[in-house]
Amino acid sequence: MEDRTILGLFLSREKDAIGAAANKYGGLCRRLAENILGSPQDGEECFNDTLFRLWNEIPPKKPENLGAYAARITRNLALDRLRERSALRRGGGRTAECLHELEDCLPDDSGDFADRLALRDALNGFLSGLKPEARQIFVKRYWYMESVSVIAREMGLGESKVKMSLMRSREALKTKLQQEGFDT
Repeated sequence: MEDRTILGLFLSREKDAIGAAANKYGGLCRRLAENILGSPQDGEECFNDTLFRLWNEIPPKKPENLGAYAARITRNLALDRLRERSALRRGGGRTAECLHELEDCLPDDSGDFADRLALRDALNGFLSGLKPEARQIFVKRYWYMESVSVIAREMGLGESKVKMSLMRSREALKTKLQQEGFDT
């Protein structure tokens, strides 16, 4: 079913919208949540929360890309759940590892809203300037929180190539942000 049809179901408040969204985006969202949380059960719960959030937010919102919108909600819910869990016990597995890799590249999170918008724009500019393969590797690692081995397998690359691409991308990101005046 096409996004515009599913969105129409949500806008009409038809309960079939939930099933259609689950069928189309369930795999993507569950995998994303599981990558962040490290558990299929937590991934399923997070996806159910995503469906609930979609139902409550559409309308009034009318996302242009329903899949990206659902993935963003899932990712934010999973990261919130991970923060809650980490407050109780320190650690974080692969997510903590991914975020640790980016620590040297990104400025701290203490900026105001305008600083965060400028950082978002700089990151988007950086990503659009990467070669497609490097961009795909970067997004899989730092947005979808996939392991290096999974990225390598899915893309038909060696793990060392994936690691090298990530290292070069992080270095290029740090340089770009420093050139744009961010204190990394």
